[in-house]
Amino acid sequence: MFGQPALHDIFRAWRLILDEYGPDRILCAEANVDPLPRLADWVRSDEMHQAFNFPYLHAGLDVYRMRSVITDSLTALDAVGAPSTWVLSNHDVVRHSSRFGYNGSGPRDGDGIGPADPQPDAVLGRRRAAAASLFMLGLPGAAYLYQGEELGLPDGIDIPEHLRQDPTFARTGGSRLGRDGCRVPLPWRSTERHLGFGAGQDPWLPFPASFADLARDAQAASPSSHLSLYRNMLALRRELDLGRGSLAWAEDWCTGSSLAYLNGDTLVLMNLNHEPLEMPAGNILVRSAGSDSGSGSTLFLASGETAWLRVGGGDAA
Repeated sequence: MFGQPALHDIFRAWRLILDEYGPDRILCAEANVDPLPRLADWVRSDEMHQAFNFPYLHAGLDVYRMRSVITDSLTALDAVGAPSTWVLSNHDVVRHSSRFGYNGSGPRDGDGIGPADPQPDAVLGRRRAAAASLFMLGLPGAAYLYQGEELGLPDGIDIPEHLRQDPTFARTGGSRLGRDGCRVPLPWRSTERHLGFGAGQDPWLPFPASFADLARDAQAASPSSHLSLYRNMLALRRELDLGRGSLAWAEDWCTGSSLAYLNGDTLVLMNLNHEPLEMPAGNILVRSAGSDSGSGSTLFLASGETAWLRVGGGDAA
């Protein structure tokens, strides 16, 4: 019943209406369609403008799978003249700052994390989340950010059963926790009631204890915070016009534990090895662990870190 061909006639009718309002509005499909060449049918020139890239979201930190999805996405969507999209979290999956806190297998798709489950390493998860975000934001195409990821929010884990809202929890008699953990409200002000979210009644889901330190006001004043990193890398992405670029894989740094590509003269390099990785010569524009930027030929990229480097004339290819 899913993805019937007649849908495309409906999309074309919608597009005609939308085009009456000018070029500054888009249609984006939440179309979980495989394979990627079939997804391209949703974003042909007279249908949707963009579609969420679920294969990229589900690739995790598997460098081989990430490379394959990126290459296949660009190939399939270039064929119809549409931009690819990239996303790491949404309202249906465990937030990537928690997903990436496991060295082994984490929760399966659609399931949350409960207090009785193996717990993610919060520090490791936030570090890898920052690295994955910086890697994603260097890619050509459209990047979609899920509310709260700019604060590095983890999933809500200690949610009492009587407060859970996801129908999945009720339908399965509690055997599957569902998606409430990624739907906890945002923490705005660290010292206020309900962390500044709304007023009056308690919010529909309780805040984890860690959310006070991650509130927006607590991070806004810190140049080393997750929020400041997001602001910095989003500003650089716009300044360097990376969303409109193209990429070439930097083969010397594409291994079983690292992945790198060139977008123009910006090299994006991610290290997922347990050991530091020597970086090529170039001017460091930003790095996900917040280390000093600069230039040199003997700088190292830490484990679970991504950096953008300016390399002239494609020297890193």
